[in-house]
Amino acid sequence: MSIDALQAKIRKLKNPSMIGLDPTVELLPPHLLEEAYRTHGQSLEALAAAYEIFCGEILQALQGLVPAVKVQSYCFDALGSCGIAAMQRLLRQAQRLGFYVMMDANYSSVGHISQLYAAAVFGGLRTPDGACLQPYACDGLSINPYLGSDSVKAFLPYCKQQGKNLFLCVKTSNKSSREVQDLISGSRMVYSAVADLAMRWSIDLFGKNGYSELIAVVGAPYPQVLRALRQQYDRLFFLVPGYGAQGGTAKHVSEAFTAAGRGAIVSASRSVIGAWQKTGSDGRDWAQCAKDAACKMRDDLAKYVTVI
Repeated sequence: MSIDALQAKIRKLKNPSMIGLDPTVELLPPHLLEEAYRTHGQSLEALAAAYEIFCGEILQALQGLVPAVKVQSYCFDALGSCGIAAMQRLLRQAQRLGFYVMMDANYSSVGHISQLYAAAVFGGLRTPDGACLQPYACDGLSINPYLGSDSVKAFLPYCKQQGKNLFLCVKTSNKSSREVQDLISGSRMVYSAVADLAMRWSIDLFGKNGYSELIAVVGAPYPQVLRALRQQYDRLFFLVPGYGAQGGTAKHVSEAFTAAGRGAIVSASRSVIGAWQKTGSDGRDWAQCAKDAACKMRDDLAKYVTVI
């Protein structure tokens, strides 16, 4: 998978959206949690089983509708080994269903630790016949570049050799991001400096469509920032989180796209996977509710973004 493949999936479905699988106990339908407790007792294993069923049914419902999903690793990491195993199965399921798959982990550390992170996610185990068995079936990984170049460069060989994507936090959607990312660095904002670094790290990492394999994460609640960065960095693809639950609108996120509806993908999580809670139902139709919310998101985006 690569940035070209992601853009191709978006164009095929005429839908520039990515749905986040960020399960929490609060988002689970009551009957699903009760069934898991009856089978596994009140345990981490029960929650892992419930998360896997909850997300797996949503994946089935979204197949052929959205081009990409992201799996929030910390939701599963919190459950220990059984949660990690459940996440690994969901990642494989998502790839089998044809989704572009992002692992949302925001890894960041000093150089030698980043090398271990990169190897753990992308390196895998080589078999005698040359096959690479990877523990995490993902096409892209989110990382935090604010530790500098040595925290990022360890991942770059996997972008070049395996067509993997890195999602770099540039201007994130949380309100307190301004405490660091909006500081002035010389004559520019810190987030602009990080975008500059992303372009510098992108040497030899551009796809056939002209976009870098390094993807900038720029939040939906900041349309002026999206507009400015889109104009300045025409070869950076954007992931735009914060649509829906965090206040970002379709009009806001339209600033991230080119006139041809390219160059960006918009993510939503709670507003889609937790949509059943707004219907008044008992939650047994959670997957259908998620599909309906994803359709609504697609149609909302289409009012402002035409994918050609």
